[in-house]
Amino acid sequence: MHRFYVDHLLSGDMEVPLTQDDARHALRVLRMRPGEEARIIGEEQCFSAVLSRVENDAVYFRLREPLPGTEPSLKITLYQGLPKADKMEWIIQKAVELGVQEIVPVRMARCVVRLENRDAEKKRERWQKIAREAGKQSGRCHIPQVTLPCSLPDLTVLSAGQEACAVPWEEAGGIGPRAFCELHPGLKSLGILIGPEGGIEPAEIQALSPRFQPITLGPRILRTETAGLACAAAFLALLGEMG
Repeated sequence: MHRFYVDHLLSGDMEVPLTQDDARHALRVLRMRPGEEARIIGEEQCFSAVLSRVENDAVYFRLREPLPGTEPSLKITLYQGLPKADKMEWIIQKAVELGVQEIVPVRMARCVVRLENRDAEKKRERWQKIAREAGKQSGRCHIPQVTLPCSLPDLTVLSAGQEACAVPWEEAGGIGPRAFCELHPGLKSLGILIGPEGGIEPAEIQALSPRFQPITLGPRILRTETAGLACAAAFLALLGEMG
């Protein structure tokens, strides 16, 4: 079933308009007509809906029944060291599919990519579009925000909203996701920091301590585009979010 996002709170028997882009897509690409059904998603709510009317290029849906939510109870923020090429696009797409709540690109010592000012904003806009499309494809009831790149010192402030933060690191000791969860029972919000290609420097780990606790993801070294997704999936599975 087709899915469309709106930017406001939903309630039963409400008529909502689609955005211009979504209206154009519904009419010209999907060729939808009054009476056809779709899912309307807004503010982490999901409703079944029927296309009620078309006026010029405006498309309206009438909400029907509320549908079960798809958001995990564990809210994960992924702090991703800026990778090379288009890896960030792939990371964002897959992180959204998994259920990550927010994605924050981070400038770190071993980052090759340096995004500043206008270039950074253009990239962020593209990344946000990718997040939106991935959310639609995967049935998310929340579209994760992708922020502008931040510096490593910013993480102390940015991560203040998370109950706990972990940083997978190849030189970490024996504590892994399971032991981390045992140290933080009832965990509801988690920050995960992933280094870029080349990893995280020991001085950066020291600077982040004790806010970000180093953990291991096993004896194999994972690429930057793999580590965050594997870590997020492990925590979601351990906390019963993957069935």
